[in-house]
Amino acid sequence: MKNLGQLLKQAQSMQTKMAELQAQLARAEVEGAAGGGMVTTVMNGKGELKRIKIDPSLADPNEIEVLEDLIVAACADAKGKAEASTAEEMKKLTGGLSLPPGLAPF
Repeated sequence: MKNLGQLLKQAQSMQTKMAELQAQLARAEVEGAAGGGMVTTVMNGKGELKRIKIDPSLADPNEIEVLEDLIVAACADAKGKAEASTAEEMKKLTGGLSLPPGLAPF
């Protein structure tokens, strides 16, 4: 029974650390860019879009499709960075142990 108690303490400790990680991810910000930095986006570590900055020279009604594509690309770049950062933090938290799908903190 001593091992079971120890296992429960470890699980509780991991749960606390997961909650701390979720809060940390909500505060963290990553920036994505496209078009040589003409469009930038900022997302938090949970992949929530926080800000978009667009170079005014892109606000040409004749080039709206290019602008739309650059926004999508910048969001994808920021999301990829946020996911990589999250994966790295999870790896630290779990000691490199891979968690099954659905057990990630987001």
